[in-house]
Amino acid sequence: MIPSPTLDELITADPDIMGGRRVFRGTRVPIEVLFENLADGLSIDEILSDYETLDREDVVAVLQLTSNAIARADAA
Repeated sequence: MIPSPTLDELITADPDIMGGRRVFRGTRVPIEVLFENLADGLSIDEILSDYETLDREDVVAVLQLTSNAIARADAA
């Protein structure tokens, strides 16, 4: 079984890329784009179509890991 990636593996920040904003690894797509587009009612498929450098597995993993982190914080 392949271990699931961590948020640190999925998201990077480099001062030379997008001014250091957190982006999906290997892209110039800021992580907040995912959440802003979901909040605006776009589906994952629509987001992936608009941002072709994004990987579906990475997007789903970020959503799952973020959800898990929020759930853990609520339980604490």
